[in-house]
Amino acid sequence: MSAVFNFTFVPWFRSVAPYIHMHRGKTFVVGIAGEAIAAGKLAHLAQDLALIQSMGVKIVLVHGFRPQVNEQLKAKGHTAKYSHGMRITDEVALDCAQEAAGQLRYEIEAAFSQGLPNTPMAGATVRVLSGNFITARPVGIVDGVDFQHSGLVRKVDVAGINRTLDMGAMVLLSPFGFSPTGEAFNLTMEEVATSVAMALHADKLIFVSEVPGIRIHATEPESDDNPVDTELPLAAAELLLAQLPNPTQPSDTAFYLQHCVKACKGGVERSHIIPFAVDGALLLEVYVHDGIGTMVVDEKLEELREATADDVGGILQLIEPFEKDGTLVKRDRTEIERDIGNYTIVEHDGVIFACAALYPYPEAKTAEMAALTVSPESQGQGDGEKVLKRIEQRARAMGVESIFVLTTRTMHWFIKRGFQNVDPDWLPEARKRKYNWDRKSQVLVKKLV
Repeated sequence: MSAVFNFTFVPWFRSVAPYIHMHRGKTFVVGIAGEAIAAGKLAHLAQDLALIQSMGVKIVLVHGFRPQVNEQLKAKGHTAKYSHGMRITDEVALDCAQEAAGQLRYEIEAAFSQGLPNTPMAGATVRVLSGNFITARPVGIVDGVDFQHSGLVRKVDVAGINRTLDMGAMVLLSPFGFSPTGEAFNLTMEEVATSVAMALHADKLIFVSEVPGIRIHATEPESDDNPVDTELPLAAAELLLAQLPNPTQPSDTAFYLQHCVKACKGGVERSHIIPFAVDGALLLEVYVHDGIGTMVVDEKLEELREATADDVGGILQLIEPFEKDGTLVKRDRTEIERDIGNYTIVEHDGVIFACAALYPYPEAKTAEMAALTVSPESQGQGDGEKVLKRIEQRARAMGVESIFVLTTRTMHWFIKRGFQNVDPDWLPEARKRKYNWDRKSQVLVKKLV
């Protein structure tokens, strides 16, 4: 095996470990658009879902079948009819939907039954169970339009789904529901997935869709200058939704966004829109910091706070590369554990992306900011600024008049933020005794009063 592969694989695998630990035991509801299956993406999606499940995630899979039903209708010489963004399901359309659902369930179960050697499914034992978990009611007549056999979710059998998940099986739901009288209703994948995620209090709702996510400039066309917004706070998503026209088709910006907003308001902390066109989109979204699509969250996941004993491992992992290249002075675990109360961190989704420590010298009315570190993944996003401001607040609360840093490489960053270069003789006597003259660190001071 090549050394280059080892060099890239090992750090990458270590970097995803926090997400593996974080998601174990969590429940994800994944809605896959019928267009993804029509585009031939089912095999890879099944492999990725099986891999995610093998790492301890409970999965409810909801499939769509919009293009498959339309294909059946076309074969029967029947025209697909829509209104208010929903299908009008007459008798012929209901028959086509039942045929499409049966065929798709067969294909999905077959995809999860693969186990050929030298494939990602080798050794995987994925039990896929379906059932009448959804009770439905008719849409009825809306603005004079009779939706006939189209329905809405009335109730989700939460206990039944949880029992199935606790058995270690993956739950597969078709966009169908049944009334207490046994009548079948055609539902939408998006509504089923959203309703189930809310009822289960799922940790994530993920739509694997035709669109790449929500663009930063949502009303402008797709372009390199208009990238996908990877994290959209719920308040911003609601504001955007209010500015967009009502969606009529899945490619409309508001189509999936409306369901993400509804889910987040209903207790699902994170809802995602990711593109099926990108191979491995599920893995990229779940196990990589910035993901591949848009995540709507009911609060900003980033937290600026003082460190606790539980953060020692994360701080060590963050600063280790900078110690190796000489940017930071080596600190061992015992030292960090002893001084953990001095540290301020930026944590995002369970991972520490920035830190710094504050050591006061009250007799000199100053304090040292040490070990200021920002992960390469989030550099340029303002995490260093946030930590510096918090350190300054802590220093003022201690009653000191200045803070200082010792650095060999990042002088300009500090100078731009109000620090001034001074001679090492300026240092408090207690700190001067520990100054490494061989390292020749520059001393920079910032007055706080």
